[in-house]
Amino acid sequence: MARLLGAIMAGGRATRFGSDKAAALLDGRRLIDHAIDALSPHVAAIAICGRTEEAYLSLPDRPGPDMGPLGGLNAALHHAQAHGFDGVLTSGCDMPFYPADLPALLIGERAAILDGQQLLGWWPAALAPELDAHLAEENNRSIRGWLARTGARTVTLPGLVLPNINRPDDLAAIRRDRG
Repeated sequence: MARLLGAIMAGGRATRFGSDKAAALLDGRRLIDHAIDALSPHVAAIAICGRTEEAYLSLPDRPGPDMGPLGGLNAALHHAQAHGFDGVLTSGCDMPFYPADLPALLIGERAAILDGQQLLGWWPAALAPELDAHLAEENNRSIRGWLARTGARTVTLPGLVLPNINRPDDLAAIRRDRG
């Protein structure tokens, strides 16, 4: 059985949201706490990438700040590789749900993401040096470019619709739906 690190990507600026998205409340709890609870059953340990959370391993973006989600992923891959994890399951701090059957669909020999949710993914720890090389090159550092470089698979879960929380209205809609 693979030893997995869970990485919550939490280093974004949340410009469309207008405030600290990870700290926004859903059902009286921060979005990042929902994301941690949703991912935790599937992994041996959790790391928070791009911000400090006192109760958790917090990893600064690598090789430096303002690298976007790839900086957080790079930090998680290097931590995984250095600490005996086979790979990293990722989620965003604004992803309060993580489908129970998703890890089994994602985990494999090569990277994989959930269709339409590029931060919900599987990344073998062996990709750490490749991501270093990718980030050192002249490119736009987009997740799409990284997906193309790794030949990541795209996984679909028929009928699954996960919330995309980019603006306060998106969070308000989830609250209404749950209310």
